[in-house]
Amino acid sequence: MRAFAKQNNLTIIEELVEKQSAKIPGRPVFGEMLKRIGKGEADGILAWHPDRLARNSVDGGQIIYLIDCGRITALKFPQFWFEPTPQGKFMLSIAFGQSKYYVDSLSENTKRGLRQKVRRGEYPGLAPIGYLNDVRTKTIVVNRKRSKIIKSAFELYSKGNSTLGDISHFLAQQGILTHGDKPFKRDKISFILSNPFYYGYFHYSGELHEGKHEPVIAKKLFDKVQKVLKQRSKPRRKEKIPKAFTGLFHCGECGMMITAEIQKGHVCYRCTKKSKTKICNQSYTREEDLDQQLSFMIQKVFLRQDWAKQMLKMLEKDREDTAQSCFAFAQENQEKIKELKQKLQFILDSYLDQVIEREIYLEKKSEVMSQVKTLEEQNIRFEQKQNDWLEPFREWINEAANAAKIARDNDLFVKRVLASKIFGSNLVLENKKARGSAQNQWAALNPDLRSLTVVPRAGVEPA
Repeated sequence: MRAFAKQNNLTIIEELVEKQSAKIPGRPVFGEMLKRIGKGEADGILAWHPDRLARNSVDGGQIIYLIDCGRITALKFPQFWFEPTPQGKFMLSIAFGQSKYYVDSLSENTKRGLRQKVRRGEYPGLAPIGYLNDVRTKTIVVNRKRSKIIKSAFELYSKGNSTLGDISHFLAQQGILTHGDKPFKRDKISFILSNPFYYGYFHYSGELHEGKHEPVIAKKLFDKVQKVLKQRSKPRRKEKIPKAFTGLFHCGECGMMITAEIQKGHVCYRCTKKSKTKICNQSYTREEDLDQQLSFMIQKVFLRQDWAKQMLKMLEKDREDTAQSCFAFAQENQEKIKELKQKLQFILDSYLDQVIEREIYLEKKSEVMSQVKTLEEQNIRFEQKQNDWLEPFREWINEAANAAKIARDNDLFVKRVLASKIFGSNLVLENKKARGSAQNQWAALNPDLRSLTVVPRAGVEPA
């Protein structure tokens, strides 16, 4: 262009570089240039082509208006001829129209390409943290190192003991930071934890789509995190940490709950005395005395170590010899998935036939696709873990075998958890004495019942 100006003896007042796209009006350099032309600082523009000046009707109209007013007397282009005549302005309008048509067509073709990519299950954008954009295949692949960190972040938050700030600190410790090497803010962490991309789906144009990329987490874990996020979004009042046995016992006289308070430097338990029909005369019981009584009650309900070993041995034999078939369940799930996919097609047909609105279509589609994903993961889990029902039993055996040890320890909160499992809501405190009866499977460990035959000899009970 400098060579063209020199060849045509053009006097260049200033060279202007506009970096903003000409697709939409509002370019700062272009606007300032037109103001200066309007003030008479220059009477012409040199550009490479008309499409460099305007690709929208507003900017093109301003150029033609300044030509009509005589403010612009010359437009020079190395690749386009223009004279300020009716014919020249007509050809310039056509050039601007072609530029706008090119931009509109390019935008439509790009959107069409993106929609086609979405239909193939490919996310048309930058890969989220934990993934990489593969420039060779133009797909998104898992970043093996970072994906494990993201999965750990989901697992950490799902426990309900961490805040968004804790997760940001955790990611920072693992080297996942912003481009400015700073920890992510809370809103970014919330976006990461609520992004369905990590379990195999993604949002595009406000619609949920199934992706073909490799998921980093299971949907079950994602749903658990969403519940925690929902709970955390509600304002909560700061609660005091309760004493170990608060809420565990009922008063034996009036039936009200037992609470705790500090008396002369000691933790003491007493009836709340909230009954409107009975007057309660129960006094305080010190925590040390209540702990001793509860420990004695737990020690009476335990599983002998030789019994535990024999039961675990038989349990392992059941795991090896008994194959729990999940075919019926999986078949039922497949039928449900098939029905849901038919329902999904019906929803799409209804939307295309303009029977339902777009908002209803997007809501129902997201709901049905979420159900399909849940059923598919259920099938996978049942295929991989057919004998998972045995694990709770194994845990109970170990817990029952360790009951006596927990009773002797000084950890009151662990003791409270075990007592709640053994006695449920049957613990009573009356006249400074604690009492209660074991519930469910724990009742079988009662010393008075150990000689009874609870299950047939072929079961898991030792001979």
